[in-house]
Amino acid sequence: MSDLRVLVADDEAPARRVLARLLAAHDDITVVAQCADGASAVERIARERPGLVFLDVKMPELDGFRVIERVGVDAMPPVVFVTAFDRFAIRAFDVHALDYLVKPFSDSRFEETLARARRRVAEMNAPRLAAELRTLLAARRDEKARGSSLERFLVKLGSRTSIIPVGDVDWIEAQDYYVTLHVGATAHLHRQAIRSLEAELDPRAFVRIDRSAIVNLARVAQLRRRSDGRWVVRLLDGTELPVSRRRREQLIVRLGAERAP
Repeated sequence: MSDLRVLVADDEAPARRVLARLLAAHDDITVVAQCADGASAVERIARERPGLVFLDVKMPELDGFRVIERVGVDAMPPVVFVTAFDRFAIRAFDVHALDYLVKPFSDSRFEETLARARRRVAEMNAPRLAAELRTLLAARRDEKARGSSLERFLVKLGSRTSIIPVGDVDWIEAQDYYVTLHVGATAHLHRQAIRSLEAELDPRAFVRIDRSAIVNLARVAQLRRRSDGRWVVRLLDGTELPVSRRRREQLIVRLGAERAP
């Protein structure tokens, strides 16, 4: 049996290490590349031509779906999708019988998925794979076009996963490729860039007020101008957040005001 060349793409270093360790336990598998972002995944898939790709669904700037679009469905190898939680992705993968792993996953779950992926690689029906990926990407575009909004966050804390309804979040703070969800006196780290998260939130309920903050409109108590001329929002709990000049008018419209105070 010839070696199976595998590429791993995940922006979380611990996830890459776990996948590489589990794959290394198989003598006939060679990990040809470990990619920390979508752009490098596109480049290395084209260069290395792996037989199988473990692809994180949510990566900053270029997510797993856009990686497939950039590579091209006809050139994309068989894929095992890896996701912390994506309500659309899991539903779509089940419908189209595509392989996926939900993080955190057990060693046994990984081995089951790898065994199915091996069979898929052995059968390798390129036209069928391309058709499945085209259908998946089309469904993803339709989902976005319908404006389906995020309803809950799944936040990992050690071995536990907490479910946080989106409406419970007071405001969201950018932290590089992560965000901090502020829920009352508690802060939760969530692995998603603020720009991609903004696109998933209901625009009637949440608004970006500057490059590093999104607020829940239901938590806004006041929009005011400080003595130094800068604008801030004051939340119900007393938190004050700056509002950028170019985003102030949008905030006013979302709040339902006719004009700036």
